[in-house]
Amino acid sequence: MQQKKQKIHFIAIGGSVMHNLAIALKQGGHEVSGSDDEIVDPSRSTLAQHGLLPDTEGWNPDKITPALDAVILGMHAKVDNPELLKAQQLGLRIFSFPEYIYEHSKNKQRIVIAGSHGKTTITAIVIHVLHYFKHKFDYVLGAKVKGIENTVKLSDAPIIVIEGDEYLSSALDPTPKFIRYQHHIGLISGIAWDHYNVFPNEEEYVKQFDLFADATPKGGILIYCEQDSMALMIGKKERADTLELSYKNHPHTSDNNGQFFLTNGKERYPIKIFGSHNYQNISGAKEILKKIGITPEQFLEAITSFEGAAGRLQKMKEYPSTSVYKDFAHAPSKVKATVKALKEIAPSRDLVAVFELHTFSSLNKKFIPQYKDSMKAAQQQIVYFNPAKMKDKGMEVLTEDDIRKAFAAPGLLVFQDKTALENFLLQQSWKNKNLLFMSSGQFGGLDIPALAEKLQVS
Repeated sequence: MQQKKQKIHFIAIGGSVMHNLAIALKQGGHEVSGSDDEIVDPSRSTLAQHGLLPDTEGWNPDKITPALDAVILGMHAKVDNPELLKAQQLGLRIFSFPEYIYEHSKNKQRIVIAGSHGKTTITAIVIHVLHYFKHKFDYVLGAKVKGIENTVKLSDAPIIVIEGDEYLSSALDPTPKFIRYQHHIGLISGIAWDHYNVFPNEEEYVKQFDLFADATPKGGILIYCEQDSMALMIGKKERADTLELSYKNHPHTSDNNGQFFLTNGKERYPIKIFGSHNYQNISGAKEILKKIGITPEQFLEAITSFEGAAGRLQKMKEYPSTSVYKDFAHAPSKVKATVKALKEIAPSRDLVAVFELHTFSSLNKKFIPQYKDSMKAAQQQIVYFNPAKMKDKGMEVLTEDDIRKAFAAPGLLVFQDKTALENFLLQQSWKNKNLLFMSSGQFGGLDIPALAEKLQVS
């Protein structure tokens, strides 16, 4: 498929991973076009930078012509999308994102990292270490990593490392994306019910990971976190002619200055990420890398320079007695792990945790009780949501009482207006306190770096 230059059109080019694939294909010499009904930053700016931003927003069937070699369909596009209908009418080759990646990598060793939480960081660590030692490899990642230009790379490399999502492949294909990649080495970091709009109960959600594990081929490898009960249950199931390996927290320690270390016997290796979940992530990445030629000693050398995936426990501002962090956490298990990790690094400081209900699952009245006790490690728990967005999505609007009941947290504060939230935070004294923001959204446009600069920290 890559042997000759192709004309490729993206339906829903503005998606977080779709726009990065479009850029990678253009850089590979292909002729790329795309459409979307809404494109926001960072996708908008990045597409513009690479000359791929559509002239107008909206769907334009005129862009679909017999001259196209392939159409890549994003999961945001619906079955009645006019461009999709035109492509079907013309009999064009239509791929979902994972189908296209598989088509590109049929002759490669495919490594797929799956899990409700941790998969981005594990994938990022594997990519960082391989890049550190100048190995030749392709990758698909859900967040930026320092030193790596794009989040998708496609070449003639013999290996591809893929962050595997359990969400549906496209409107035409309800298969979870991570199954479409057809892994040789698969990893399950942990399983906690998410995507309520697709998997209405926990049993159906967990089943997808069981299918992923069962798809490990003869001679393949399945790696799983033994400290996660669901991953353990699925991972230890016997499968003919597959190698099943478990991992747990990497040995670690810290000093009185807040520096964290991985340990190997008496040796210590300083690291820049922290928290129990990240010690698990480090071990998972280490197991994958051992299977593709990276020794434990090489791994420990390279991991010391890993700064984390963008948006994952990112320190926005540091004062002598206060630090401000932002994290991508949105599912209950991610929120719980992030809050716990931040409290662990500064147990003597109060922690103020601010969480935005932004995803379909988190805004659903039936799913939101899953967040019970997710922020209990924080001394002050705050939830922000925008009821207008819920109305726009045709959802039943949550009340503040719904949220307080779901989180079961005495003293929980609920804000529906980002200005009111900002004013509240600016009025507080931040001496000996840490502030944490968690969301896959933008808190209604709240400028977190600017707010961090104005905190009362005396």
